[in-house]
Amino acid sequence: MIVVEKYKGTAVAGQRVEIVERKGTGHPDFMCDSIMEAISIALSEGYMRSFGTILHHNIDKGLLAAGKTVKVFGGGRVMKPLELTIGDRATFRAAGKVIPVADIAVKAAKGWVKENMRFVDPEEHLKYRIVLAPGSEELTDIFLRPGRVRPANDTSAAVGYFPLSPAEKSVLELERYLNSKIFKKRYPETGEDIKVMGLRRRDSLDVTVAMPLISGFVKSEKEYFERKDVICKDMIRFMMRYEGFGKVEVHFNTLDERGRGLGGIYLSLLGTSAEDADSGQVGRGNRVNGLISMNRPMGTEAAAGKNPVSHVGKIYNVLSHSIARKVYEEVEGLKEVYILLLSRIGTPIDRPQVASAQVLTEDSVRLRDVSDKIGDIIERELAGIGRFCVDLSKGKYPIC
Repeated sequence: MIVVEKYKGTAVAGQRVEIVERKGTGHPDFMCDSIMEAISIALSEGYMRSFGTILHHNIDKGLLAAGKTVKVFGGGRVMKPLELTIGDRATFRAAGKVIPVADIAVKAAKGWVKENMRFVDPEEHLKYRIVLAPGSEELTDIFLRPGRVRPANDTSAAVGYFPLSPAEKSVLELERYLNSKIFKKRYPETGEDIKVMGLRRRDSLDVTVAMPLISGFVKSEKEYFERKDVICKDMIRFMMRYEGFGKVEVHFNTLDERGRGLGGIYLSLLGTSAEDADSGQVGRGNRVNGLISMNRPMGTEAAAGKNPVSHVGKIYNVLSHSIARKVYEEVEGLKEVYILLLSRIGTPIDRPQVASAQVLTEDSVRLRDVSDKIGDIIERELAGIGRFCVDLSKGKYPIC
């Protein structure tokens, strides 16, 4: 059933207060989500190569336990490595073949760390604990049933929206800039563990950034604050490119306090607080559009690592945002689009219990003039869900 109705609320950008958060590449929660997703992609590829289809797996239970380091000006050392626990379920044997699930998982995890964390050695600084096991007979049987698409493995709801507000765009793009190759080349002393919190009050945007400096590049407290000042000015210049804000303020590493030595500055040896200060867990990071937006409706499912062909906690979360974007881009006169999808366990994923579009229109646009076109777009996207799942399995849709 497809329902199109008018959104009764105020556009997010028109609300008096808006709060937006983004956890960056080296944040322990982001690392957990990204690594588990990388494992799902690798397993999906392995299953396809061996069997021509994606078999049952859900690598969505992960914990990155913090290690222990000693930091000094100019360097430091790792005293206890980080430990990555990889769970939950996977297919280890099919059609008489054994799949090296643990080897695939560890290789994918090491590959992600090597690609994204400059100072974390995936061999030396990380331990890997595999707690994967075969799934239940009924959920595994989903993958043996005939049909063009898989039955949903859960009764679950998801919501997506488009477009992003100016505040959401600025928070998302600031973190991406700070973790870009260009920025890291210019400021190699900055770590990957970045958290950006944006607060918009009317047309004023207040941004708080946490980002460590790498101890190996910092020789003294004086040098730390000198580099911090230069980096903060670069952030301010970057934020000035965004129009629509009457005032923009950037606050950087606000726990710092001069005169307290190592206790008063944010230093990191490896670029992530998981080295000794903070553990990470799947599902505590960004939503699938890369943001934690407090003014928006949010689902409760952790999408990372779930299988991409039957687990609606992943499929519908990503698909709802994708459909919202297409509705907004293809239908004129819309301010905001919200898409809600609800599955029923056992029903094919292209037939949700309900697909609801809530749209905020321009004053000159009547809902009845656009509702049929919106419904057609939703039908089209649901009909193409098989292709969408294939792309999802290959990592073509980022999930954090």
